[in-house]
Amino acid sequence: MLTVFRIAAVSALALQGAGCSSLDSLNPMNLFSGDKYKPEVVPEVPADDIYNQGLARLQKKDYSSASKKFGELDKQYPYSQWQKKGLLMTTFSQYEAGSYDDAIASAQRYISLYPTSPDVPYATYLAAMSYYNQIPEISRDQERAAKAAVLFGQIIEKYPKSEYTEDSRYKLQVVRDQLAGKEMLVGRYYLNQRNFPAAINRFREVLAKYQTTRHAEEALMRLTEAYLALGIPNEAQTAAAVLGHNFPDSIWYKDAYALLQTDGLQPHEDQGSWISKSFHKLGLG
Repeated sequence: MLTVFRIAAVSALALQGAGCSSLDSLNPMNLFSGDKYKPEVVPEVPADDIYNQGLARLQKKDYSSASKKFGELDKQYPYSQWQKKGLLMTTFSQYEAGSYDDAIASAQRYISLYPTSPDVPYATYLAAMSYYNQIPEISRDQERAAKAAVLFGQIIEKYPKSEYTEDSRYKLQVVRDQLAGKEMLVGRYYLNQRNFPAAINRFREVLAKYQTTRHAEEALMRLTEAYLALGIPNEAQTAAAVLGHNFPDSIWYKDAYALLQTDGLQPHEDQGSWISKSFHKLGLG
């Protein structure tokens, strides 16, 4: 114990000899000793100057720099029309720069802050296109395609007179075809693995959600094939009959018809089948 006190005493004397103490070093008042703090005065740049600087960068296609410049309006002029304009232009600049995730986040923020703005359809369209431009090839996860479909659908439903509605309708059809293609890819895999119930569930999903896409014809033929393999001829005949009724010139109908004939069967629609009901529900049967 004496040794500990002796060490402490020697340490204290050494600190005093050096002209400082540990307590002094922790004293916040000592932070102000020596040179005095000189605040830097940053001149305030008028909002319209910042905005015009952002536009100048856009004209030069320096989109990354433009988005940062417009972002200054958000920081320096909060709760103002300049913030509103700056945030929308930030979204556009990020989209043009290919910074799609940033554009999506900015668009969502704009929509949440200004839900009644007449530019909400445009912000929604930018977010939808940001997802759309990131849709991967069909064998990969289609989460972004699904999110794009939701946003394009919102534009069509909520803003039918918007200038972005027509293109959204076209893009939605492209996205739905992509999503249906993914379901068909997985369904074919299960079919090849002879996991017929799993395959049927995938083809059923195509008819339930994407029957206006080009994949509906093949889905009906594959259902004919799967139900025959399971020994459920009634559903197989219904799938072929619905296929022939809605797509009489389809090569898939010819294949389904030939497949039935190998078992001595003909297309015959059972009105009580889920296949028949799914088409009649949408007025396609």
